[in-house]
Amino acid sequence: MSCVDTEPADGLLRIGELSRRLGVSDHVLRAWERRYGLLKPVRSAGGFRLYSEDDESRVRRMQAHLARGLSAAEAAGAVLGADEAGAGSTEGGPEPAAVGRHEGLADAASALARALDELDEPAAQAVLDRLLSDFTVETVLRDVLMPYLQELGERWVRGSVTVAQEHFASNLLRGRLASLARGWGHGHGPRAVLACPPGELHDLGLLVFGIALNRNGWRVGYLGADTPLEELINTAVDTSADLVVLAAATPERFAGLTANLSRLAAIVPLALAGAGAVQTLALPIGTRLLTADPVTEAERLPPPSKPSRDARARRKNAPTASRRRDDKPHTAPPTVAS
Repeated sequence: MSCVDTEPADGLLRIGELSRRLGVSDHVLRAWERRYGLLKPVRSAGGFRLYSEDDESRVRRMQAHLARGLSAAEAAGAVLGADEAGAGSTEGGPEPAAVGRHEGLADAASALARALDELDEPAAQAVLDRLLSDFTVETVLRDVLMPYLQELGERWVRGSVTVAQEHFASNLLRGRLASLARGWGHGHGPRAVLACPPGELHDLGLLVFGIALNRNGWRVGYLGADTPLEELINTAVDTSADLVVLAAATPERFAGLTANLSRLAAIVPLALAGAGAVQTLALPIGTRLLTADPVTEAERLPPPSKPSRDARARRKNAPTASRRRDDKPHTAPPTVAS
């Protein structure tokens, strides 16, 4: 990284301005710079990273590759490879290989939807095997499974899918996601506890978020659907969680929970996710919203900094709900995704 005397010099941008221009968070930009060498900043005399028009061009081309179904690593490799070959311009249309991969992803997604509608487990599993062989887990989750689950929910509302089809698809995909989640509590990264509030049964999106978060270096404690808030608070304290994410499909699931959510947010960083997470709920609590798709939000979330001494003390001294030994264990009813 070289150094320049002015800050910022003509044609050079700080990362905040680059982020605003591109619609990409500064956390993601730094990750692409660190992991793939996509950005090549210079240093100002004051020590700020400054980014050029070439950096902006590389990010825009990477975004185009991502939109065609490539993983982040594949997209960065395509951009840097084109630069090395002296063919960095996007004029003339997308590369044939990228177009072919995008078409292959779309064809596989259609085949998966047909197999699930026809209750054909062998065919559906074969398509998933092929997808996970040809594309990254993140690409399959973000560009195939999440759009399919959203469409399935819309079809359910319209009455164009049967109960059998919806249950079959949800249970098959749940099993496949569970296999991707194996071992996600191991490691040395920060710990996130994921749950749905009481009465919320739709947790497949939260499962997807947990898988992507684990692949980004986090350890995951998954409580899943219909979790009592006292149990969630206890778990966050007992496991020294670095983050709690609570997800719901409708705002009504958060109704009446403001006091408990505020208490939880005072103990550990809290994020609200899903279509039910709205700004009017988050503002009084002082928590963040995760409004993009689960994979993108997981990739945007940086590992937390070391908690302050005050934060550690609050967590250590946080009261936990009393647990009576004769209480019956909480059991959630079967979960159905829509």
